[in-house]
Amino acid sequence: MFIDEARIRIKAGDGGNGCVAFRREKFVPRGGPSGGDGGHGGDVIMESSERHNTLVHFRFNPEYNAQRGRHGEGSNKTGKEGESIVLKVPVGTIVYDELTGELVHDFSRPDERVVVAHGGRGGRGNARFATSVHQAPREHEEGHPGEESALRLELKLLADVGLVGYPNAGKSTLISRISAARPKIADYPFTTLQPNLGVVMAGDPPKEISFVVADIPGLIEGASQGAGLGTQFLRHIERTRLLVHLVDVSGASGRPDPAQDYEVITRELASFGAGLDSKPTIVVASKMDAANPDKLAMLKKFCKRKKLDLFPISAVTGEGIEALKWAIAERVEKMRREASAEASG
Repeated sequence: MFIDEARIRIKAGDGGNGCVAFRREKFVPRGGPSGGDGGHGGDVIMESSERHNTLVHFRFNPEYNAQRGRHGEGSNKTGKEGESIVLKVPVGTIVYDELTGELVHDFSRPDERVVVAHGGRGGRGNARFATSVHQAPREHEEGHPGEESALRLELKLLADVGLVGYPNAGKSTLISRISAARPKIADYPFTTLQPNLGVVMAGDPPKEISFVVADIPGLIEGASQGAGLGTQFLRHIERTRLLVHLVDVSGASGRPDPAQDYEVITRELASFGAGLDSKPTIVVASKMDAANPDKLAMLKKFCKRKKLDLFPISAVTGEGIEALKWAIAERVEKMRREASAEASG
């Protein structure tokens, strides 16, 4: 089960109360105040983990409480601190405050740790209030409450390349051909009901280039208004560097104009926003093993006019697969270098 959004409530531990106590021991006259401080409450911590890839564990267990601190005791004994809890989230998770909509943290790297709710401070015992003129204080502090909040978790997969196109355009077949991913493949629309990730290796060591591809469930016209599966999965290609747009050029699709197919999907990407329609794009003419020559010619003319790179492929026979892999790898590597130079400069 792929869950990419969850809402949870968290509560850090309250601090323990300070203690009121006095030393009453033999041979210790007027022992004075000896109440210890309360222990601090535990924190709620989030940590990004590569071992998790969905938010399903939050969907069915939405409340998390850290342990409260113990109260202080006599003989100046400080209460034990409450244990913190660590919530593991997948890399790519974005945490928002549910009430204000404020961004809490974006987990873009593995093993990031962030305290999302701080435990309450322990109260002071009466020993803390003793002075030269107030030698038998009976004051003490109660523990401070721990922070609590409602959070919304949103998962955006981290991939270099996003596959987009109409349902049944061959996206799942392509990702299964170029990577070890094994998505469900069938000859009917909306076979893919959740995003799939695959790692692609191009070339041989030491010049081997690897990149991650995300296969997104197919879009149809009106997806931005909720048609088909809508645009609920498009957040997973917001972080991609490059889009690979598959267009079915076989006669079986029932859509005679491949250029119109491309423009319909592009309009849906634009309706979603996040700059998806302006990302660098490679066009792929899929299902060349059953290609309609007229549709292929129309798509070639359209790509030439729009100055788009076009790669005819057949994921069934393997035609054009290696050329496409290298083209994607080179584009991704070039964009990585540019991003690295921009970050360092």
